[in-house]
Amino acid sequence: MLVHRFNGILHLLAIVLITFFAAYQQLSFWWILIPVFSFLTIAAYGSSNIQANYHLHSVCHGKEKGISLTFDDGPTTFTPAVLDILQKYQVKATFFCIGKHVQRFPEILQRIISEGHAVGNHTFHHSNQSGFKNTAYVAEEIITTQQLIEQLTGRKTHWYRPPFGVTNPSIAKAIKQTGHLSIGWNIRSLDTAIRNEEKLYQRILSRLKPGGILLMHDTNANSVAVLERLLLYLREHQIPVLSLEEMIKEKPYEV
Repeated sequence: MLVHRFNGILHLLAIVLITFFAAYQQLSFWWILIPVFSFLTIAAYGSSNIQANYHLHSVCHGKEKGISLTFDDGPTTFTPAVLDILQKYQVKATFFCIGKHVQRFPEILQRIISEGHAVGNHTFHHSNQSGFKNTAYVAEEIITTQQLIEQLTGRKTHWYRPPFGVTNPSIAKAIKQTGHLSIGWNIRSLDTAIRNEEKLYQRILSRLKPGGILLMHDTNANSVAVLERLLLYLREHQIPVLSLEEMIKEKPYEV
């Protein structure tokens, strides 16, 4: 939020200075468009890039060597296959769950918990318009999902991931109200966009790094296929796969 405010103040000062010179030094008022365009460009980039920490602080980097796996948008009918692979390789992951999907597949959520994985809050509807909603709407989305997860598992989520990684002042205010910690990533698989399995696999491998938080989705067969190949690669190259709790030194649930 401080970055957003600083950006606004800096560009407002630029507009004031340009207005002054335009009025007294015969400078064209069209120059005002430069700071306006600059402000909008920076704001758009900061809002769409969760690693920029533009509106709020998000944990996007691990504190340990190795990789942490996170899955968004479940639970779905593909989640059990993901869980089977994680169990096969004895790896723990974090699932950022959508409330309406939890409502549809409560038994899958309970399996996630029973097998030792962590669950985070990914709002109830995961609306395409979530970046344009007000604080009350965002808070309600988070609270409704939290209550549902708590009813089914007895756990009160502390981690939150904004849909699409988009942030804004409303989201910043909402998670301040709910007390959630925003979790981002520093390795984006693009597994919902890349349909070619080999290209997806190579993209992930090329971005592996110490302290990596990998974003995947338990929503399609392609991701499931790549996951097993990835875990085999990590095992063969002795790259540790850590839980997100181990990686960022933060608890997934409120005590």
